[in-house]
Amino acid sequence: MKTEDLKDIARHAMQDRGLLPDFSQAALDQAAAMRAPQDASPAIRDLRGSLWCSIDNDDSRDLDQLSVGERLANGAARVLVAIADVDAAVAKGTAIDAHASANTTSVYTAARIFPMLPERLSTDLTSLIESDDRLAIVVEMTVSRDGEASASAIYRARVRNRAKLAYDGVAAWLEGEAPAPAKLAAVPGLEDQLRLQDEVAQALKKKRIESGALSLETIEARPVFVNGTLTDLRPDPRNRAKELIEYLMVTSNGVVANFLEAAGYPAIRRVLHAPERWNRIVALAASVQERLPDTPDAIALEALLEKRRAADPEHYADFSLSVVKLLGSGEYAVAQPGADETGKSFGHFGLAMSNYAHSTAPNRRFPDLVTQRLLKAAFVKAAPPYSVDELTGIAAHCNLQETMADKVERQVRKSAAALLLGSRIGETFDAIVTGASDKGTWVRVRRPAVEGRVTQGYVGLDVGDAVKVVLLHVDAQRGFIDFKRV
Repeated sequence: MKTEDLKDIARHAMQDRGLLPDFSQAALDQAAAMRAPQDASPAIRDLRGSLWCSIDNDDSRDLDQLSVGERLANGAARVLVAIADVDAAVAKGTAIDAHASANTTSVYTAARIFPMLPERLSTDLTSLIESDDRLAIVVEMTVSRDGEASASAIYRARVRNRAKLAYDGVAAWLEGEAPAPAKLAAVPGLEDQLRLQDEVAQALKKKRIESGALSLETIEARPVFVNGTLTDLRPDPRNRAKELIEYLMVTSNGVVANFLEAAGYPAIRRVLHAPERWNRIVALAASVQERLPDTPDAIALEALLEKRRAADPEHYADFSLSVVKLLGSGEYAVAQPGADETGKSFGHFGLAMSNYAHSTAPNRRFPDLVTQRLLKAAFVKAAPPYSVDELTGIAAHCNLQETMADKVERQVRKSAAALLLGSRIGETFDAIVTGASDKGTWVRVRRPAVEGRVTQGYVGLDVGDAVKVVLLHVDAQRGFIDFKRV
């Protein structure tokens, strides 16, 4: 099966899940007529002279964020995160906005990307591409030596990306395994910049973990194509450069949530409740001779994760994946300052944060674009562009579409894996149980890193169990991979 066949599978999967694989003609016409947004307002700061850079996947072109920093006294640092000003190009109620609000997210499948915005925007006019001037929302933070973020400000600015960098190359350099990538070395002062940002990110990480954030690790698989044919699903592990971006973005998202709350504006928060299946996490701990308290405790869970990482690094990703599955999925919810929120929780258990909003990826996620519009209203003390009822409807729809997008990505990934496993019927694999409910039992094998369903011998299995399974059957068209427990 060639790339085109997988693309057809992906397209049908989108349609089956109620997602739009194509843009309307009105949206395409709107995009074709656009130019890069401009704004001569004196309120917009000119920060184009700063050493901004982006770090993303090698093949990413929808660049949402840039970062830069400077050293302050007493080991502190000022860090700025620039977020693409998508709202400057995509007005509420337009044809492009209608498509974005329908799908609510870009969908990244093993075959192709279904962008939330037309590529003329997401990979060009609203992307923070290298060497071009762009409008941005800047989140400014002061971070102490021990990782405490404070003295934040948010404002509009003009920025210019000095270097488009990739995770793997930057990580290898930061970890001393390779020289600086050519684009990094070509910009005077940029190496010191990234060293500083890495220091800040590691300090933020340490502080977050001390506060109860979970250092979870799951290994995703990226497709490898040779001459149009899928040849592998290669693990894509975490690294130092990914952590740099992750912790700067997490902190920025917290700053944005707090800013909107302090300004008295409603907001869409990203929420992860305390896990309902905590008892199973306790049982997992007991299976490796460790103890957890009877009630959810993020700090105790993080201590366990660190012990498992040190004791069994080879299998840590499997243990971590089990915890991820048992924590459940995050969701969007609306917080309204001044309202009686008794009994409601807007915190994020995995990040140990009470206020958290998605704001740093407006090219890829609709809630981030909505948050950007709320921020702009707050800057000028205008009425919110959405009522609380509208935001509540948007949050519910985003939760649904995010679930559908995850199912599309998973189905296409399993279709790709089915292609690779087609010649291995009857082979035995080491696996870990990743799902167990009335709807079925699923396991993940290591290579290729993909999930399949246990159709025989699943009784008694639960999330986190290590098992051996035999491959019984694959169906690439439907993304079916069936195993039998040995």
